[in-house]
Amino acid sequence: MESDPRFSPDGRWVAYHSDDSGRNEVYVVPFPGPGRKWQISTEGGSRPHWKADGTEIIYKDRLRNLIAVAVDGGTSTFRVGQATELFETRPARSFLQFDATGDMQRFLVNTSTYEGSAAPLVVVQNWTAEIPD
Repeated sequence: MESDPRFSPDGRWVAYHSDDSGRNEVYVVPFPGPGRKWQISTEGGSRPHWKADGTEIIYKDRLRNLIAVAVDGGTSTFRVGQATELFETRPARSFLQFDATGDMQRFLVNTSTYEGSAAPLVVVQNWTAEIPD
């Protein structure tokens, strides 16, 4: 199943993730097609985002890390460069886990703050009855 399609800034390419290989991977295809499919992720990936100038795709890998991959779609072919791990995320939910500015310098990550050791919540009712007259 294909999901999460994103147009490149110039509108010539579409990045998306698909589970055709048995796990989610990020791919790029020409738009409107037809044409070859290029695999961007290597160890699982989802939620692709293009850098505003079209030279980079960022995605979430299967370990919840954000990965940046240099790409070049300026000619009739597409080139995939080196991947760089940016940082680990702790998504709060499976939907829309991150977004980034066009220059990929700032990220907004939907993060869970629950660590499993939160103090219990104590509710005191009728506390005013304990105040001396």
